[in-house]
Amino acid sequence: MLAVWLVAPAAVRAAEGVADPAALSLPGAATLAIFLTAVWAWVFTALDDTLVAFLAAVALILTGVLPAADFFAALGDETIWLLICACIIAAGVAASGLALRGAAQLVTRARTPRGLAHASTAALILSAFAIPATSGRAALALPVYRALAAALPGRAGLLRALGLIFPTVILLSAVASLLGAGAHLITSQILAEATGEGIGFLRWLVLGVPLAVVSSHLACELVLLLFTDRAERRAPVRITLAELAADAPTPVTGPLAPAERRALILLAAVITLWCTEPLHGLAPAVVALLGALAATLPAIGCITLKDAVKRVPWHLLLFLAATLALGGALTATGAAAWLGHTLLAPVSGLGAGAGIAFLLIVVAASLAAHLVIQSRSARSAALIPIIVAIAPGIGIDPVAAAFASTAAAGFCHTLPSSAKPVAMFTDPDAGAGIAPADLLRLSRWLAPLLFFLIVACALWLWPALGMPLLL
Repeated sequence: MLAVWLVAPAAVRAAEGVADPAALSLPGAATLAIFLTAVWAWVFTALDDTLVAFLAAVALILTGVLPAADFFAALGDETIWLLICACIIAAGVAASGLALRGAAQLVTRARTPRGLAHASTAALILSAFAIPATSGRAALALPVYRALAAALPGRAGLLRALGLIFPTVILLSAVASLLGAGAHLITSQILAEATGEGIGFLRWLVLGVPLAVVSSHLACELVLLLFTDRAERRAPVRITLAELAADAPTPVTGPLAPAERRALILLAAVITLWCTEPLHGLAPAVVALLGALAATLPAIGCITLKDAVKRVPWHLLLFLAATLALGGALTATGAAAWLGHTLLAPVSGLGAGAGIAFLLIVVAASLAAHLVIQSRSARSAALIPIIVAIAPGIGIDPVAAAFASTAAAGFCHTLPSSAKPVAMFTDPDAGAGIAPADLLRLSRWLAPLLFFLIVACALWLWPALGMPLLL
């Protein structure tokens, strides 16, 4: 029915040779029908998200909208290689034990529950620059949480709060780094195809770090207020390195091991080169490739190439390649622009207030999208092409609108299935004792907090940092 409604009128116009600038072209209608079918499958079926994306890409190829060469070229896209190499670097850092040692040093300095919670938050924020993708950071954080649980017997209330803080901060702090989530790479690539320029590592860092730090620590404080009482928050805590070492898979005491020193130097060098790209001109993917080679070279690196490759999230990479092709087709055929103008036609009639109304709708829709589309990357693949296509017509910078949407998409805390970090910490094996009702209670307060925070950043902070909202 969807295909008939969209494609049939366009096919009739094409057969009759009728040119209507306001109507969808036949390629645009076919692309939009395939795209909406993919969104429907992401929402209402149990099919794997990557499988759906590949089916959509194949449909675009068979209909002639997407050249097969363009689809296969997406697998070799610079964005894909950036993530591959970053994951290899992260595997080396994780294998060395450096990340676990750093987290242990922070949390053992805390003497109060509030201090412990905020020290854990700080450690999790820093991990966004060492481990790409939120699921990888959650996998690294779970042993730390279990070590804390073993060191805090009888503190069930505090442990439940920490079990909520860990996945919450992992998801919110991802916005600090371009590599923090696959959705960020999708956003940058769609912007590059639509406007000719994406968002580089340094610019994303400047825009994202303030929001990541403020939102993460506010969320941490919110969890403490909602899930611990005053007596619990006033009871002292004292965690020693020896207690954490008992359950840690790698050493957290004593001098740095040779592998840890190499990992620290490598990580510092890669991040420095990413942040100084304007000075040396090396593309982020090239820097990541050099770092990946250094991480796996014998006597220099921290892990073998064979082991590192096993930790690369190939499932995510294939999904990124397919959705990049789908997003490119939406933009190139004009389907995204037509759909956006059709859905938001009433907004464009608001005159001077259209831009602000559009921003509010974008942030609200992006915050709520996790209720219907579980994959963060799929949400950005569905929303960003439309947002980027219609933002200029309403007087909004497409980069600002896309960044606000991507930042808001980091909120996915309402259900255990909304994000992998949430699912990992709500699993009974994690021992956090988190119930679905706890997530709902947190989301009722966290969603409006994030809404106002992101809108405030878009209106005042990001323009001051060089990303104006209005054209």
